[in-house]
Amino acid sequence: MPIRPLLLILLPLLLGGCLLSAAKTIVTAPIKAAEVVYDTATESQEEADIKRGRAARKAEERAEREARQAEKDRRKAERQRRRDEGWN
Repeated sequence: MPIRPLLLILLPLLLGGCLLSAAKTIVTAPIKAAEVVYDTATESQEEADIKRGRAARKAEERAEREARQAEKDRRKAERQRRRDEGWN
């Protein structure tokens, strides 16, 4: 039996799954892209809470740094004032 007629009969059956898979990928690609855009554009309540907590911690750390620097500047000014008055 020649192989060519057998291939012609089996080829559509063998490629059917491949073609269906490719068609499914093409059809679902825009939906997946829209999902990614939606997820990027919106944030969940949990994500919002995390951002708010991070911003609060950063503000608190900044306030602490500023307070330490202000105390350091105050001490330096006090030492300079005492030197200027002759306290040593």
